[in-house]
Amino acid sequence: MRRRLFSQLSGVAILALAPPARAQKDLPLVAVLVPGNARLAADRVAAIRGGLREVGLAEDVNYAFALRFADGVFDRLPGLALELAALKPRVIVASAAAALAVHKTVPDLPMVFTSYAGDPIKAGFAESYVRPGGNTTGNVMNAVGGEETLTQKRMGLFKQLVPDLKRLGFIGTTTSILAVAELEALRHVAGHFGFEIVRADLQGLDDVESAVRTSLREGADALYVSGEPLLYNNMARVLPVLMAPGKPTVGTYPEWGRAGLLMTYSADLLDDFRRAGIYAAKILGGEKPGDLPIEQASKFVLVVNARTAKQLGIAVPPTLLADEVIE
Repeated sequence: MRRRLFSQLSGVAILALAPPARAQKDLPLVAVLVPGNARLAADRVAAIRGGLREVGLAEDVNYAFALRFADGVFDRLPGLALELAALKPRVIVASAAAALAVHKTVPDLPMVFTSYAGDPIKAGFAESYVRPGGNTTGNVMNAVGGEETLTQKRMGLFKQLVPDLKRLGFIGTTTSILAVAELEALRHVAGHFGFEIVRADLQGLDDVESAVRTSLREGADALYVSGEPLLYNNMARVLPVLMAPGKPTVGTYPEWGRAGLLMTYSADLLDDFRRAGIYAAKILGGEKPGDLPIEQASKFVLVVNARTAKQLGIAVPPTLLADEVIE
């Protein structure tokens, strides 16, 4: 159902870093490791709690909660994973780069990964989607068809806003698994939609501004922003650089669209985190992660930022039925 969101996305409660007291009841612990900061992750952490609540578990009654945030500094993730493991949680929920850090650092810890954008089998998380085996299960962002199908849908929607798109500047690092997959998918669908890809060298956050300049110099009339964790978890720093040239922008997660990108389309990440909470509850109840099938995305969200469209002089066609219109 189409709904309009106004810019009342402030006032997000900052989540405490310390785990709740477990003293008398010695409750089973659910640990959560997040690559970004508490404010950016607030809705997602709330969705995990919602999943646990959905199956009848109450925090501080049936389980305790421990949270750690890397604040966009990925080198901190292994240490934070060890810190959480020392608390002896029954299960840890981790997203994106955090899931990789947990898998490499404390592989024996039962884990539910969520909104993973890569191939969990290639990453070593699982033996198969149906029966993961080992200590890990979770959900992935892509539905059947993978990244290329998702990219084709995303760019088809974007072409409704920017029908004259000829050259698309790709902003993503050369080292991110997700950015590499996105770029490959874009190259596969570019011919169908009649545009070319412009790729600038981008190794880290310090290169974003030069990558944007290079893309524009090579004739990019729009920018594609990778959903990779490094850019997402440093959105406050990256977004002004992306918006400064006054070009149409397209990206993945809804948070990018709410913050200012012209359009985003991706799996409903809050639904993914909610389902991760349900899986965490199942593990608390005695089920083994290796017996819980890896889930694929089933809900998707299109966000159009009408304020940005107006600034760019772009008329949003009435046929483009967004789930969220940011005004």
